[in-house]
Amino acid sequence: MRTDVAYRPTEKTRAAKAQRRAALLTEATELVAEGGFTAATVKAIAERCEVSVGSVYSHFDGSTDLLASVFRRGADQELEAVRAAVAATEGGANRLRALVETFAQRAIRGRQLAWSLLFEPVDPRIDAERLAYRADYHALTTEILRDGMESGEFPRQHLEVTATALIGAISEALTGRLSPTHAVTTDADDADTVEAILRFCLHGVGHVAPETRSTNPSPDEGIDP
Repeated sequence: MRTDVAYRPTEKTRAAKAQRRAALLTEATELVAEGGFTAATVKAIAERCEVSVGSVYSHFDGSTDLLASVFRRGADQELEAVRAAVAATEGGANRLRALVETFAQRAIRGRQLAWSLLFEPVDPRIDAERLAYRADYHALTTEILRDGMESGEFPRQHLEVTATALIGAISEALTGRLSPTHAVTTDADDADTVEAILRFCLHGVGHVAPETRSTNPSPDEGIDP
């Protein structure tokens, strides 16, 4: 009888492995939320999960792969929350408001994690992940702008340029609030920040209030390429 049959994982063992990997990611994400990516070392994650360092490495191809997975997990959660808020509203201005308020409010509530996802110096592989998610936000913002243009809420404009400018404005405007060295602020200060970002974005896209909306486009409105 042969005894050298290759080991084949069962559905149960695959599920158990996936569960252990998810637990490692959860602890790693909490470490990032507490002290940034620099705090989420393999040793620290192993200690939090009460496993060996080797056990952590058995689930990831090195520390960079682990942190890239943490980034994707956190970024996915934020992107899905923003998408859900936008999908729940109608009209360009309301959808832009949903994007700005959801993104900014969630970022302010989870300052350290948001800072790490957006600004913390990281390995080039994680930076590449940032660019990918930035493209997702660009696509969503472009969709909102097109919706607003079609409804007459926004004048015709260069979609790619305006979407890029909005994404940059929203994230950069939050830099001070999210910085780990920034003084703790009040809820009122945070609310004012979010509202200021929203006003800037609506003004930047040329939002036209319903009572002042004109059916005749201005000759200098620009075009949608």
